Order: sequence, then C-alpha cells, then structure tokens
Amino acid sequence: MNPSRLSRPRSQLKAVLLEGIHPSAVEALQREGYTHIVTHPKALAGADLLDAVADAHFLGIRSRTQVTGDVLRHAPRLTALGCFCIGTNQVDLKTAMRLGIPVFNAPFSNTRSVAELVLAEIIMLLRGIPEKNAILHRGGWMKSAADSYEARGKTLGIVGYGHIGTQIGVLAEQLGMNVVFRDVEARLPLGNAREAASLDELLEVADVVTLHVPETPETMNMIGAAQLARMKRGSHLVNASRGTVVDIDALAAALESRHLHGAAIDVFPVEPQGNDPVFTSALTRFDNVLLTPHIGGSTSEAQVNIGKEVAAKLIRYSSNGSTTSAVNFPEVALPQHTGRSRLLHIHRNVPGVLAHVNERLSAAGINIAAQYLSTNEEVGYVVIDVDQEGSDPALAEMCQVPDTIRCRILY
Repeated sequence: MNPSRLSRPRSQLKAVLLEGIHPSAVEALQREGYTHIVTHPKALAGADLLDAVADAHFLGIRSRTQVTGDVLRHAPRLTALGCFCIGTNQVDLKTAMRLGIPVFNAPFSNTRSVAELVLAEIIMLLRGIPEKNAILHRGGWMKSAADSYEARGKTLGIVGYGHIGTQIGVLAEQLGMNVVFRDVEARLPLGNAREAASLDELLEVADVVTLHVPETPETMNMIGAAQLARMKRGSHLVNASRGTVVDIDALAAALESRHLHGAAIDVFPVEPQGNDPVFTSALTRFDNVLLTPHIGGSTSEAQVNIGKEVAAKLIRYSSNGSTTSAVNFPEVALPQHTGRSRLLHIHRNVPGVLAHVNERLSAAGINIAAQYLSTNEEVGYVVIDVDQEGSDPALAEMCQVPDTIRCRILY
C-alpha cells in the first residue's frame, strides 16, 4: 500500500452511505463541500459491497453491513468509517486500526429514545398490559386488578449505569420509583439512585430489572437460569441492550413457571436481516411478553441526531485530523491550523518512530510549529503543523519513515 494520501478538494472525496442513513448526514457533508456522496437504501454484501468501497474515502453504515478485514483491504482509499448507530461489532476494528482507518460511532444520540421506550415498557409490564391486550385481540375480556401495580414505590434495578441507564434512572424517579444500579465501572449516582453491592443484590431487590450493557465475552448470557432464579417472584425483565446478554431459553422457563410475571425484549441473539424474513423465538408464545424488533433507538429524532453526530466526526477528521471519540484509534483533539499545513502520520507503535520523523524534518530544514502524539498498543498517531511552504517536502520525508502505515496532508 502506498502510505501517502495527498489532500484533494472536498468535492473529489467520495462518501458512500449505506442502509438508508438519515439525510441529515448528507446535508452535513454537503454543507462542508463534500458533494460526491453515494447513498444506498439497504445493506450491501459480497461483490456489491466490495465494488461500493473500492474507491470510497469515507464509508457510512448502520448495523447490518459487515465490514470485514477483507472488505477493508479492498478499500485502499478509505480514510475513515462511520457507524451510524451505537454498536461497532459489525466492523473488524483491529484490522481497520492496523490499516490506519479510524472508526466513529454515535454512542449518545439515541439515548433519550431508548430511555423513553424502556420507561413505557416498565409501566405496561407493571400493569399487565401486554397480556390484557393479547386477550382482547382474541375476543376475550379480562378486567381485573390482579397483578397490576403502580410504578410509584417499586424498585427499578438498572444493570449498566451509562448514558442510557442514568437517564432511565432519572425518569423513573419522576414516577416515584426507587432506583438501584450496578456497573463494572465506578459511577456517580444521579438523584436518589444507589449502587447495589453486587448483581445478585440488585436482582433480589428489584421489581423490574432493565439491562443496558455492551456485548462482550463477560456479558454473554449474564442473565441465565441462576440469575433469573434470584429475581423476586412476580418481577419483570427488560432487555434493550444486546441480544446475547439474556439466555432466552432460561427466560422462557422462568416465564412458563410464572416466576417472572413479564418481560420486554427488544434485542435477540439472532435477528432477521431485513424486514421480510420470518422471526422465530421461544418467547412468541407468551402473552405477557412485549417483543419489539430492535427499535429502542429507532425514532425520527434519534436518526436525525445520529446522522449529524457521525457526519460531524467524519468531517472533523477529514478536515482537521481530530480523532476524538474514535472507537479503535488513538484519540487526539486538535485546534484549527489556519495559515499552516497539517501533516498526519499513522505508524506502527514501535520505538523510535517519532525520533525518525523529527530527524528527517530537521535535516530538511523544516520548522515544526506544533506537534501532537497519541498511541495505543499497536498504532501511533502523530500530527505536525508546519509552515505551508515546507509542507510538501515534509510530507515526502514523513512517508519515508520506517513503520509508516499512511500519512496525509491538510492544507
């Protein structure tokens, strides 16, 4: 791979946006002068995906497009990748990093949408609405206060107290609920929430448990038969995080025995790819279970915000070099470089690279106006501002440094 990446006019940089990404992303790119934008309403795979990325400088996807190492290696011009969603499991992040491609996502833009859905599900589960609704749809009538409760005074257990978990806690307190939470990281409680000493303690005291954790080896089936048995008899479970977090068969058994009085599940271990395939699950036979097709963050407002957020990150990296909030890359927050040229150098993180860069620039008589460096375990990212008259020679020198992955110049 030729590591150099000379600057081009923004109108010549190609952005490929798949899966019906909201027009707010296109509008944001166009406002900044990126006019070569190709959009597709659905995910692409196989040869179609390879063709689409072959000459792309930026790629935007949602959750269905699988960007493997092979796909990345077929995109020699790819400068950055945007996941217009929260999750990034669909991207080979390590290969992207090794190729010098930062990956950005939208971890916060749909927070409110998920929180509102979960809050609504909590109220409906406590009132037994799913089962009553199902009976009426079949022509029955079940008017009863049995197993129907107010949210006020009940305890909500939040597993994963990040941006979504904290917002749900604040909203739940407005309904008069008591909030307990558990997180692997130290978290500052908001409102009157308190931290449980363990997951088991949370499960034992909560009337409703809601899950907001990422998909990791540690969270795989973290709610299984043993954890469900610890939950209060008559309690409810909500999962709007990742489908692999809950053992579905164990949940079905807990519902069958009426140990749990209900559940709301928005994510599943295996989900249809597209809107046409048939959905199957061991949970479809239960009237007291709310099933939704992974729509926790699917609101018009969230999609607008996601489009703006990820597009802004791609634009900032393209025009400024900042990698703040990249999920796979050393993070560097950069000021503007008006009146100077900015050199971006991505290299393997081995000893001596920065020294080689500085030696070459010094030997060429190039003055460094500012320099920024960040590294992770495999990759280093150094940004150097130089006077414009020395920018082209500086780029040539930097591209000759051993262990260079790629370098680029911003005028």
